[in-house]
Amino acid sequence: MNQVYEIYKKLEERNVLLSFKGMITSELLTTILQIMESKMDHIDENPKVKKKVFNILVECLQNLYHHIDQDDFVHVPAEERSALLMIAKIGDSYQITTGNYMKASDVPVLKEKLDLVNGMDKEELKAYYKQVLSEGNMSSKGTAGLGMIDIARKSGEKLEYEFLPINDRTSFFSLTVKIAE
Repeated sequence: MNQVYEIYKKLEERNVLLSFKGMITSELLTTILQIMESKMDHIDENPKVKKKVFNILVECLQNLYHHIDQDDFVHVPAEERSALLMIAKIGDSYQITTGNYMKASDVPVLKEKLDLVNGMDKEELKAYYKQVLSEGNMSSKGTAGLGMIDIARKSGEKLEYEFLPINDRTSFFSLTVKIAE
């Protein structure tokens, strides 16, 4: 029981409003959004901030949902098909952190995209978003690669990320998005 209390204390110290580890399903997306709406209503959050947090949270959840490649992960342990989500309120800002396993071979491409997005200012991000949208190249997952661009645009902050190699075929990708008023 002492371990449970230690986990509780760590979550409390970091002001974690919601923490989840497991498989991301469409039903779970709805539930997470409902929980966050209730929590933000309880702390009487500014509607503008609430909208910003929700928009970014939806993008982050969709990234988790769409990028857990079922075909790629059929023969791997269940833990590698799960993801992590944490939402914290730090002072006047929010922090959304996600984590998921991915193919190690996909790391260089994602890193390049993230670095490109992080290297752009607000106007460049807006133009790049329009360019990607107009090109309309859809991936095999039915996405156009707009998620990270949209997250960076809406947050107004650089995306913090890390790739942790697990073995030669798998890495763990973590993303942290800060959302200020």
